[in-house]
Amino acid sequence: MEANNRWFIAVTVLTALLLAVMPLPQNWLWFRPAFTALLVIFWVSRMPQNLGVGFAWVVGLLEDLVTGATLGTHALALAVLAYFSLLTYRRTRAFNPAQQLLWVFVLVGINQVVGNWVHSLAGKPVPGLTFLWPAVTGALLWPWMVPWLELTAGRLQVR
Repeated sequence: MEANNRWFIAVTVLTALLLAVMPLPQNWLWFRPAFTALLVIFWVSRMPQNLGVGFAWVVGLLEDLVTGATLGTHALALAVLAYFSLLTYRRTRAFNPAQQLLWVFVLVGINQVVGNWVHSLAGKPVPGLTFLWPAVTGALLWPWMVPWLELTAGRLQVR
């Protein structure tokens, strides 16, 4: 990867972290897409030789610090997400848009399940399946996010 283009990855991560703490009305909080999870899927799938589980772990620790979550919650969830993304990135490139949307839902859902599991270990369980709403909104955001990121990363020759 060219050193002068690494800043774009950092800017996208910083943007995702800011969106993770952006104020929303109380009844909309559960619908906030998991922006960092979407970025981890994108960057790990696009650059599997350079970015992997360690990248996801660092992004997760940063998200834990920014959101005030139990340290390691997002880090563990994003590391698991990156692992599954690395296992399947070759296959998912051949998926049609509907299949990609479904796969992103599954991956972000796994991320949310791991995060909810850690929260429940800390004594803060989420009732019902409301913790899966970010997987739904993230999957719906995916078809608009990826083309923009691909275009911008391509123009900047992020490799």
